[in-house]
Amino acid sequence: MAARVDEEYDYLFKIVLIGDSGVGKSNLLSRFTRNEFNLESKSTIGVEFATKSIQAEGKTIKAQIWDTAGQERYRAITSAYYRGAVGALLVYDISKHGTFENVERWLKELRDHAEANIVVMLVGNKSDLRHLRAVETDEAMAFSEQHNLAFIETSALDASGVDTAFQRILTEIYRLMSRRNVAAEEAANQPSLTAGKTISLSQDSNQKKGCCASV
Repeated sequence: MAARVDEEYDYLFKIVLIGDSGVGKSNLLSRFTRNEFNLESKSTIGVEFATKSIQAEGKTIKAQIWDTAGQERYRAITSAYYRGAVGALLVYDISKHGTFENVERWLKELRDHAEANIVVMLVGNKSDLRHLRAVETDEAMAFSEQHNLAFIETSALDASGVDTAFQRILTEIYRLMSRRNVAAEEAANQPSLTAGKTISLSQDSNQKKGCCASV
């Protein structure tokens, strides 16, 4: 019966984790989906994914979260990896500035392969290493604002910010999708224009009576 309950959801959203190898993508995935953390975690080989359902605005949203290796030698999988993704967590390590410098390259790859309206969140992971911080919060916030990204700092080790990051991105995806659905329904309900009619968009009150003149 438990498996049956797990299958009941209103929406299924695919989220991808991207960023350099070693920034903690796999541990973010395991912390969110299983509340586990492995200090000895090895580099991901190929692709793995896990699922977890959340509640957002009265709806049950099932997240299918994909994690891939950050190493260059696995880059051939990109197209299939990004296909169908509606959200992405772009992860860097706050204690290694090089991983933040590569964020721009990852963002370009995302723009090249993913849907144009994908929701992207910049994630500064390993916030527990604040004594080794190499990327200032202000620097990351400025980058996220410049590129219109959401931003959060997390620690897969102590779990801070992890649930919040996934909850925020999934809720934002749901809201965007709802707005698009409403707009599409409104467009579908608009009366179609018949041939031979000219519609004036003039706001001059004197012209209101004759706004729709037959040609």
